[in-house]
Amino acid sequence: MQPALYRILDANLDRAREGLRIVEEWCRFGLNSAPLTDECKQMRQELARWHDPELRAARDTPGDPGTELTHPQEEQRSSIEQVLQVNLCRVEEALRVLEEYGKIYTPEMGMACKQMRYRVYTLESNLLVPQRQQLLERSHLYLVTSPAENLFATVEAALQGGLSLVQYRDKTADDNVRFSNAKKLRQICQDYNALFIVNDRVDLALAVDADGVHLGQQDMAIATARQLLGPHRLIGRSTTNPNEMRQAIQEGADYIGVGPVYETPTKAGKAAAGLEYVRYAKEHATVPWFVIGGVDTNNIHDVLAAGAERVAVVRAIMQADQPTLITQYFISQLHRIQTIRAYEERIAKPHV
Repeated sequence: MQPALYRILDANLDRAREGLRIVEEWCRFGLNSAPLTDECKQMRQELARWHDPELRAARDTPGDPGTELTHPQEEQRSSIEQVLQVNLCRVEEALRVLEEYGKIYTPEMGMACKQMRYRVYTLESNLLVPQRQQLLERSHLYLVTSPAENLFATVEAALQGGLSLVQYRDKTADDNVRFSNAKKLRQICQDYNALFIVNDRVDLALAVDADGVHLGQQDMAIATARQLLGPHRLIGRSTTNPNEMRQAIQEGADYIGVGPVYETPTKAGKAAAGLEYVRYAKEHATVPWFVIGGVDTNNIHDVLAAGAERVAVVRAIMQADQPTLITQYFISQLHRIQTIRAYEERIAKPHV
């Protein structure tokens, strides 16, 4: 038993230190952050103190069957965020192994690795949550998918047009189809550095490592979803009136949907909230908000005139003959209104 235990500890100490070093390099050279760099370095050095010659001597690399195992997803990385996410997960998993097997080796090791695991969770929040939040802040067009034979081609065409936020929504498919579709869409979004959100299903969001989940008024509480998803993923909530808006923001929604502003078959039987609710959101919403419900190229200017700067669309892109061009049109109109309002705010400020 002892040689096997020592090999487990040796391998996971190596894994945790290697993962921390990869994260540390980004903190140092990518973020120029002395505090985050120092935190990674301190944890590496603490692990090094446990990595004594006795454990190293048990190493048997030629006889380790794990050295021959690999997975296609390990052969490429689509973004810095994915590199960080993969290596932070690797460190957390290694620390969990060290915590459990370390209790046999020495209880102090198990306790030290447990405490370090929580430090890595905090590091993960500091590194990844801001990136998702920043991308959310920069996203003004939100595509909500509907079932379609050309689902993947349409989404990718929209991403080529500059889209950076996609929600997978399918109320009718069975779970195997949903999982397969969500997994493929997640990869496509990663390829374009876009956020990928799953509608309703927290379990599916976790299964495909989505960036977050969007919840309707009848879905689980935001607090419950946050407990399951952790602090790193985004949670959106649909709202149809000021009371629902206030509640969603108070409960911690990262963004909200405002609508349906027009009647739409996507929300059959749901009364339109109208442009008055858009005007209310402009004055009172304190998180990013997206006008949704029947928004298309014919009424986008009315929506923008009511105060919107972000819109979510379904049919306007999913049923478009040229999704890339329609996406570019929406983004250009949204950018135009942002530019106009930024200019108006500048000239309205009193000169000192």
